[in-house]
Amino acid sequence: MARRYDCNDATDRTTGLREAASAVRRGELVVLPTDTVYGIGADAFSSQAVSDLLDAKGRGRNMPTPVLIGSPNTLHGLVTDFTEQAWELVDAFWPGALTLVTRHQPSLQWDLGDTRGTVAIRMPLHPVAIELLTEVGPMAVSSANLTGHPSPEDCDAAQGMLGDSVSVYLDGGPTPGIVPSSIVDVTGKVPVLLRAGALDADELRKVVPDLEVAN
Repeated sequence: MARRYDCNDATDRTTGLREAASAVRRGELVVLPTDTVYGIGADAFSSQAVSDLLDAKGRGRNMPTPVLIGSPNTLHGLVTDFTEQAWELVDAFWPGALTLVTRHQPSLQWDLGDTRGTVAIRMPLHPVAIELLTEVGPMAVSSANLTGHPSPEDCDAAQGMLGDSVSVYLDGGPTPGIVPSSIVDVTGKVPVLLRAGALDADELRKVVPDLEVAN
């Protein structure tokens, strides 16, 4: 039976975060609020948990799961060939709605799907998400919906779709909106905007003037 905690209540929030952290460490799934929509998350280093996450969504390995982190410092142990421009984007827009596609350390023992040596990584601007990520480390997190259904802006919508496939629901109230994060590929010499979301090309070019936009 799934457990749900009201993170707007101080006592419930403390209990919920503790229970969510325990669930993640056991390889179970949790739902958490972010600064875009609600996400379904699992331990990024548990291949079985990530597989369960994809199954819960009805999503294939051809759509790898992004990773959320609680601090930019975590990047040092996860990525390689991270350019100066990539760090400038992190400094300017994290925490926030910017996802960076970068090469991950080849030694990492994770399986996020068919990533071809890259990872989509972000630090969300949401206190509940950051507190959980700080406690448990990097999490594989995708929008908390069944594939093909709208991304949930509240916990009710997420729970209505995912039910008991998730162990713990952290209810932080409605999220600010359904505008997704912008996605920038920083694996090459020049950053490439793959998806314009909360940040458009003009805003990003204030930091990286040579940003290109994918066709």
